Amino acid sequence: MTILGETSGSVLRLRAYMFLTLTTLFWAGNAVAGRMAVGEVSPMLLITLRWFGTVALLLVIGGAQLRRDWPVLRGRLPYLATMGVVGFTAFNALFYLAAHETTAVNIGILQGAMPVLVLVGSVALFRTKLGMLQVSGVAITMAGVVLVVSRGDLAVLAALDINQGDFLMLLASLFYAAYALGLRNRPQVSPLSVLTVLSAAAAVATVPLSAAEGLMGGTIWPAGEGWAVVAYVTVFPSVLAQLFFINGVSLIGPARAGVFINLVPVFAAILGVAILGEAFHWYHFGALVLVLSGIWIGERRAA
Repeated sequence: MTILGETSGSVLRLRAYMFLTLTTLFWAGNAVAGRMAVGEVSPMLLITLRWFGTVALLLVIGGAQLRRDWPVLRGRLPYLATMGVVGFTAFNALFYLAAHETTAVNIGILQGAMPVLVLVGSVALFRTKLGMLQVSGVAITMAGVVLVVSRGDLAVLAALDINQGDFLMLLASLFYAAYALGLRNRPQVSPLSVLTVLSAAAAVATVPLSAAEGLMGGTIWPAGEGWAVVAYVTVFPSVLAQLFFINGVSLIGPARAGVFINLVPVFAAILGVAILGEAFHWYHFGALVLVLSGIWIGERRAA
């Protein structure tokens, strides 16, 4: 029985690792998809198609569960709608706009700073106490961000010559950090039901953005490659990644599962170079080391 138990435990861990690795791979692929969307589908139309498609898929997968959870969710709709707009609509709008101005490698590395932004927000909003390890982790991660946005040249910062795409990605990360902090007070029902409501709110909020894009003559309707991008961002980072993450957390717990998020900037750098042929400079490598080291050090105390 002991051998069977150990084997079963190993299988569950391997399954969790597979789920969580695929989750971060799909999220990293979103940066590549954002770059591939340039000239193929306009950014606001992309997020509209993405979130309406996501809602449709989630209703098919979890419609029955949503009906069971609706009495609880109904009383929290304003809060959940705000969360969806901040975490999904605003974040993705800025994310895909950033992809028009900067590389997938930069996006992935800057996105890796989000856990630290959440930590800083926890201190500001919830008076979370930080130890020296966490303070050091924040400082090291921010040094990595500075290295990316300055392109390894401090004169760039002195002249405030920061790439607009990098700035938009940092702003997007702040929105997502606010969303992550808001999850602390989400309704205690099925995560799938919460995700469906958040996605529905995000979808509705994208309509004015797409309309404004159209009025300014910026709408690009997808063709072949554009539809492939829409399909990817709808199915993989929006639905499958979320479901895999939920399963991974249920198997090994949130603390251990959270560590896997650190793989996003690593995968984004690899995919950006391999698929898009982007350049990988010395400051990318240095920033990657700093960001990952800072997150690891910061999480030592949390663990």
